[in-house]
Amino acid sequence: MKEWDIFVDYFTKQGGYRIILNGLLATAVIAVFGLIFGFLIGSLIAVVKVTPPYKKAVKIPQKICDLYVLIFRGTPMVVQLLIVHFVLFPILGVSFPNLRFTKYYFLQGEVFEAIIVFALNSGAYISEIMRGGINSVNIGQLEAGRALGLSYPKTMAKVVIPQAFRNVLPTLGNEFITLIKETSVVSFIAVIDLTNAFQMIAANKYIVIVPYLILGLVYLVLVMGISLLVRLLEKKLKRA
Repeated sequence: MKEWDIFVDYFTKQGGYRIILNGLLATAVIAVFGLIFGFLIGSLIAVVKVTPPYKKAVKIPQKICDLYVLIFRGTPMVVQLLIVHFVLFPILGVSFPNLRFTKYYFLQGEVFEAIIVFALNSGAYISEIMRGGINSVNIGQLEAGRALGLSYPKTMAKVVIPQAFRNVLPTLGNEFITLIKETSVVSFIAVIDLTNAFQMIAANKYIVIVPYLILGLVYLVLVMGISLLVRLLEKKLKRA
């Protein structure tokens, strides 16, 4: 197949593998850090939202958290990226430097912007996931922690949230898979992610069939790998 020969030649002899590796690294960095920070944000919001309403100090934070979740769940990820990149950060005068790693510029300044948006977006979804996970933990666990003299925040952090995490692990795995696939929208702010890397190859060499089929295969392998890791971690936690 002519397209296959062109792709192989470009990939091996003309440095095409660097573009793909650069895109893969950008996709991984955005998704992984987006999930990590999103989990921290979501867990904090979930704790605030499940705090008993009779505690007056949390009423205003709960309203703010509700508004936050509404905004980030109610608007598309690509719109959030465009607003942050073209509106919010320019107004605030925020900019990120490009960092170089060997021969690859996979840490463009825009990658940091994407991580922020993905973390905020993921945090909104994870907050609801964690809220469900926290509610699934027997209330006696919270009462036992309080009886032992732990404060409410410490009881949540050391007793309730670890159990909630175990309960929602498969759903968090699905959220990570979603983030991996949604990184394809970061090309709107000129980030060279995995999808954009293959698009560049297709445009430069005037071939479409082979690059896009391989792109789909790469995403499939990534998703299968994540699913396997989640299952292994789930089994390990069950044995603990």
